[in-house]
Formats: sequence, structure tokens, C-alpha cells
Amino acid sequence: MSVAGTGTRSAPFVFATAQYESGDWDSAPLVPANIIDSLARYTALAVRPQGVIVPLSSEAVFHYPLLYLTGHLPVRFTSREREVLGKYLDRGGRLFVDDHNHDVDGAFNKTAREEIRRVAGPLLPLPNTHELYRCFFVFENGPPATSHEMNGWGDNLVHEQLDAVVKNGRIRVLFSNKDYSSEWSFHPDNKRFLSVDNTRFGVNIVVYALTR
Repeated sequence: MSVAGTGTRSAPFVFATAQYESGDWDSAPLVPANIIDSLARYTALAVRPQGVIVPLSSEAVFHYPLLYLTGHLPVRFTSREREVLGKYLDRGGRLFVDDHNHDVDGAFNKTAREEIRRVAGPLLPLPNTHELYRCFFVFENGPPATSHEMNGWGDNLVHEQLDAVVKNGRIRVLFSNKDYSSEWSFHPDNKRFLSVDNTRFGVNIVVYALTR
């Protein structure tokens, strides 16, 4: 059985935030509305106006083709969360993980990577030539930088690449240390103050998940 929504346009896309028992899974509550707004602005995709929160321990995750997971604190999946996430990925689901600390030495980065390795395998650098960066908007240099990478906190690094678990040519897990969770955590009405909408890369992540 495939994850609902993959390879089909029969139902609107629903932005799903993964709720896990450890850590602070709800650290970026404005991100879903912002990405939903961008999908409605720029694409012809049918999209539900509100996102959902789905427990990672629940087989309800199988209804959603893409899960967004973030936080600042250590991540320790329960055995049930590992079991469900493994099945979800095996059935075609995609997981986008963003380190809200943008810190390679931080607790979220280290523990989330460990959990992903246990469930799906090691995260490896994703080439900046990958189709993810061209499936809707074109990002010639790979993942766009965030202001939060360059403002003197976190690890003081601009991360030139994202990491991923890829199987049979498809991204199963996409992992970011760039802190898109902070970059995209603002009310969509404030986009009028931006010269370039910084949520456009989020559109690529969704389009890739739905079409590849």
C-alpha cells in the first residue's frame, strides 16, 4: 500500500507536521501556513488551507505524502515511532527534517541523525545539482542560504548542502541544518515586505515529494 497522495492528484495536498514524544516538535508553528500560502500562490496544486499535526506513532501518517519534522531539543523516537516511520518511508512517504538550531554540534542535529540512521540509513550529502533544486523554482547553487545561518548564532556556518537518505533514486529523508524553520516562521501577509519570497524552496520540497 502506498502513502496516500503520492503520484495522484485525486485529493488536496495536506501539510503534515510530525509530532514526536521527545523534544519540542511544535517549535515552528507558523511554517505550515506559510508553505501552504506559497503553494497556493505559485502552483496549480490543490492544497488544503490548514495543515495537520500527526503523531509519528500513529498509522495516520500513511495518509500524508510528506512529513515535516523540526525542533531544538534532543530527539529520541520511541520504538513505536521508529516502527511507523520505517513503514511510512517504505510505502513511499517522504520526511523533511530541519534543525531549528542550525548547529551541527547541537543536540537536535546529533540525535535526529542517529534516529534517522536507525530507521532509514545514513544521511549523505545531496549534490547541489539534484533535481530537487530545479523541480519548480530553480536554485542554481543548491539550497538557498538563510539569514539565521549568517547572524552569528548557531554554528556560524553557511551549510552549502543538504543531506539525504536516497533509495532507488528517490529522496526518502531530506535533512537540513539551515534552519528553514526560523526563516519560514512568519505570517504569510508579511511576504509583501520581501523582495524575494524566501519560502519558495519549500514549494520545491513539496513538489518533489508529490511528483518523484
